[in-house]
Amino acid sequence: MIKKIAALGIAAAALAVFAGPASAQATLDAVKKRGKVLCGVSPSSAGYSYADDKGVRQGFDTDVCRAVSSAVFGAPDKVEFVPLNTNIRFQALQSGEIDVLSRQTTMTFSRDNSLGLDFAPIVFYDGQGLMVSTKLGVKSASELSQAAICLLPGTTTLQNLEDYFKPRNIKYEAVVFEDNNEWRNAFFSGRCDVITTDRSDLASVRAVANDPKQFVILPETISKEPLAPVVRQNDSNWKDIVSWSVNTLIAAEEYGITQANVDEQLKSKDPEIQRMLGVNGDLGKMLNLDNKWAYNIIKQNGNYGEIFERSLGEKTALGLSRGPNQLWNKGGLLYSPPFR
Repeated sequence: MIKKIAALGIAAAALAVFAGPASAQATLDAVKKRGKVLCGVSPSSAGYSYADDKGVRQGFDTDVCRAVSSAVFGAPDKVEFVPLNTNIRFQALQSGEIDVLSRQTTMTFSRDNSLGLDFAPIVFYDGQGLMVSTKLGVKSASELSQAAICLLPGTTTLQNLEDYFKPRNIKYEAVVFEDNNEWRNAFFSGRCDVITTDRSDLASVRAVANDPKQFVILPETISKEPLAPVVRQNDSNWKDIVSWSVNTLIAAEEYGITQANVDEQLKSKDPEIQRMLGVNGDLGKMLNLDNKWAYNIIKQNGNYGEIFERSLGEKTALGLSRGPNQLWNKGGLLYSPPFR
């Protein structure tokens, strides 16, 4: 049933390892002097980073960048998006081409400890999946013997395939593409039997198909893929700014603070809300930011739930449920440290 595709210039997909961390001091000063945040994103990924009809990038990952811009500049549009393929994203961050990488990037031990990079809090709990055409009639990954599987280099997907298929004695052929568009088009044209990446990214790929109903994501999740923004090491202030920008989005949802009611919430008697919104205390100064930094994030971008629903949620083309990306007090994994 599964046809075996001839080798298509298979490239090594080994993780890029750099000689050592680059200097990354005082990113905040450089960002302020430049007047904008340089944010690495996907070239085009529905729901995460894509250009709308007016050429403005939209999506979950881009909104994380806008939250950082709001924290630093008090405006969400002081950000330049830098499209990056998977195989150059870490080099771009290390070389200083970007200030933060917000591009569906999995936090792993080796990346955290060998690339001279630091991860901010997890913004999306994902897992690698496999998608096939419904024409194949495949219902399970166990039926993929001798399949040609499309994937991208510089990701965790190839190792995950090995870890999952080898113990089960399932033979397959990895077909690696350098470019996201080539990767998607190869699958849609039938050059590969299977396409694999994070399940949310598969939903993104399916969303842009001519007929999404022709494709099905198989039930198996073959890995854990906690996605998080990334910054350079040795700049704790900048890491704190990116990290607490993410925490603000999560905490705002937990406290019921929305883009629409954040002004009313300034009158809240809750001491933690008062500190977070800059009514009392000096949390902003601790980050070398204005004390309204968190207020600006929420006012200009909304909370985590609002961002999720407008880019990835069940009413979007991706149609994702919150699942593990629900708040901790609603059965999910999202949890912000206290604002005190």
